[in-house]
Amino acid sequence: MHWRKISPILIIGILLLTACNGASATTAVTATPQFTSTPSYTPTPEPQKTLTLCLGSEPTSLYPYGSSSRTTWSVLEAVYDGPFDVLDTGVQPVILEKTPSLADGDAVLETVDVTEGMQIVDATGEVAVLKKGIQVFPAGCSDASCAVTWDGTSALQMSQMSVTFKLLSGISWSDGEPVTAQDSIYSYNLSNDPDTPVTRGNLLRTASYEALDDLTIRWKGVPGFVPSRYSTYFWMPLPEHAWSSFKAADLLEADVSSKSPLGWGPYVISEWVKNDHITLTKNPLYFRASEGLPKFDTLVYRFLGQPADNNIEALLSGECDLVDDTTLLDQQLELILELQQAGKLKAYTSLGPELDLISFGIKPSSYDDGYYPTQGDRPDFFGDVRMRNAFIQCMDRDAIEQAVLFGLGNVPTGFLPPDSSLLATDLQATAFDPTAGALLLDEVGWKDLDGDPATPRTAVGVAGVADGTLLSIKYATSTAPVRETMAKILADSMNQCGIQVEVQYYEPADLYAAGPSGVAFGRNFDLLEWGYVPSCSTFATWQIPTAANNWIGVNVAGYSNTTYDQKCQAASQVGSADLATQQSLFIELQHMLAQDAPFVPLFFHPHIAVGRTDLCGFKMDSSARSSLWGIENYTIAQGCTE
Repeated sequence: MHWRKISPILIIGILLLTACNGASATTAVTATPQFTSTPSYTPTPEPQKTLTLCLGSEPTSLYPYGSSSRTTWSVLEAVYDGPFDVLDTGVQPVILEKTPSLADGDAVLETVDVTEGMQIVDATGEVAVLKKGIQVFPAGCSDASCAVTWDGTSALQMSQMSVTFKLLSGISWSDGEPVTAQDSIYSYNLSNDPDTPVTRGNLLRTASYEALDDLTIRWKGVPGFVPSRYSTYFWMPLPEHAWSSFKAADLLEADVSSKSPLGWGPYVISEWVKNDHITLTKNPLYFRASEGLPKFDTLVYRFLGQPADNNIEALLSGECDLVDDTTLLDQQLELILELQQAGKLKAYTSLGPELDLISFGIKPSSYDDGYYPTQGDRPDFFGDVRMRNAFIQCMDRDAIEQAVLFGLGNVPTGFLPPDSSLLATDLQATAFDPTAGALLLDEVGWKDLDGDPATPRTAVGVAGVADGTLLSIKYATSTAPVRETMAKILADSMNQCGIQVEVQYYEPADLYAAGPSGVAFGRNFDLLEWGYVPSCSTFATWQIPTAANNWIGVNVAGYSNTTYDQKCQAASQVGSADLATQQSLFIELQHMLAQDAPFVPLFFHPHIAVGRTDLCGFKMDSSARSSLWGIENYTIAQGCTE
C-alpha cells in the first residue's frame, strides 16, 4: 500500500460550498396574502433514473470464461443474478429452487465398487488413477485414521456423491428465450473444452453432468470426492441458442460473448465505449421485475483508474454515485474514515479473507535430511512452542492495526476473518507484553546476560542450540511500503525483548520463487511476513513444500500435527453439507493452531467501497465474487441506514 492524500483544495472547496448552502443571505419582502380555493402542495421529486458506478479499471472482456477479474464481475453482476450468491453467511440460491442437501435427499452419498485404472480422489484430496499402493478413504471413511493403502487386488468400495439442482421455472434470457438445464450443460461443455482458459480442478472431480429434464441437472463426482460446497459444481447457464454457432476459442473474442453477453439479470448491456464507460439498461424480462427491481433505469460504469484519490474526488463532486473496491481505496483508508465522520460520504468495509501473517521457520528445508547444527544448519530457534509464544508476546500487533487499518479492525485470533460464521469466538488474541515475553525467553534458556534488552539474548542450555548462540533473527518480507512499515514496528517491539532482528527485503519474484532456492517456498527463512487467503489445509502436513512434491504447498513453516491433519480432512469432507459438524471441527482446528502457534496473524486486508450518503441497499461482503453482488437492490433515498 502507498498512503496518498486527496487534493486539500477540493476538500476545502466542498466544505465551503456546504457551509454557504446552509447559510445563504435573504432579503425581507412584505407581500399581501393571496387566497385560492386550490390547496398548495409540494411536488414529489422524480427518483434518480441513472446510477453511475466507478471501477478501478476497464474489464478486458465480459465473457465469463474469458476473464475472472473483479472488475469483470462488477459489471456481470448486473447481467447475471446468481445462479447462487456465495456470501459469508452461506450459499443463497438465486435462480434455483434451493441449495441441495443430504437431509432433503437432493444430495446423495452412495457406495460404489472401484477397480484398477479408475479415476478417483485419493486420501490427500488429489485426483488420481487407482493403482496398487495408493492411499484412499474406503466407503464410510472420511479422515486419515481409517484410510487404507490399496494392495491392488482386494475388492474396494468408495463413496460417490451425486447432487441434483432444480432451476426456477419462468427464468428467461433477456431476448425472451427460456433459461433451461441444457444451458447449464452447454456451459459445462464449454468449460471442459481445451480452448477455454479455466482451471480444471472441478472438471477433474466430475464424473458426469447431465440434464434430467428442462429444469433439472444432476452432477456426479468421481469416487472418493465429497464436495464441501455443492453450489461449486453447478455450471452457470450460458445461452446455447445464441452462441452455439461459435467454437469455444471464438467466444474468447466474439462481440456476442465478450462485449455484450446475454443474461437473465436486472440489466442489459446497451453500449461499451472503450476507455470511458459501459452503459446498461433495465431488463424488462428480469424475473424479479414484479418486486419493483431493479430500482434504476440505467447503469453507467465508468473507469477512472486505480489512483484512489481520483475516485474519491469523483464521488465528492457527484461524478460517481458509488466507487467499488477494485479502486484500491485501502490506500486512502484514513482519509475515507475522516470524510465519513464529516458526513461527506458513506464507507463500506469488510475485512479478509486475505490475511497478512508471519510464518515461523519451524522446520527449514535444510532439516529435511535431519538437524545437523555442526554442519551448518541454522539453530533450531522455533522448534519449542514456548519460543513461538514468546515471540508473539513481543510483537506489537496493536500498533500494526493502527498503522494499517486506523482502528478499523482488531488483532486477529487466527486464519478466519472476523465476520466468518466458523470463527471460534472464545479465542482471544495474545496481547503485546514484552515483560511476559522476556520471562518466557528466560524459561526456554535465552538469557539477557548483560542486563541490556537492546543487545541480543544468549543461549544457555537451550535444547538443540549451542550455548553462546545469539538470539539474532532474519525477518524476510517484500518491498511493499506497507510491509516496510510493519517490519519496522515489529523489529522495534521485538528488540524490547532482547531479540535482534535483521529485516531482509526481497522483490516478489525472489521472495516467492519456487524451491529449493526460493525464500518462502524453499523454506529458507527464520521469520517470513507475507499474505494470502488461508484455509485449514494451509497448515496441513501435505501442504509442506518439499523436494518430494516439487516444492508445491503453502505450509512453508513446516508445521506438522497428525491430529490437526485428520480434523482438517474431516472438515473438508463434511463441508457445508453438515454445518453443525463443520463448525465444531473448525473451532477445534482454530484452538489447535492457537496452542501450537505456527504463525502470527497480523491483519486482514480491508475491502472498501464508498458511496454518496443517500445510497441505500449496498452491502459489502468480501467473500462474494464482487462487491456489487446485490446491485438490483440499490436505490437513492434520504435517511437509509444500510
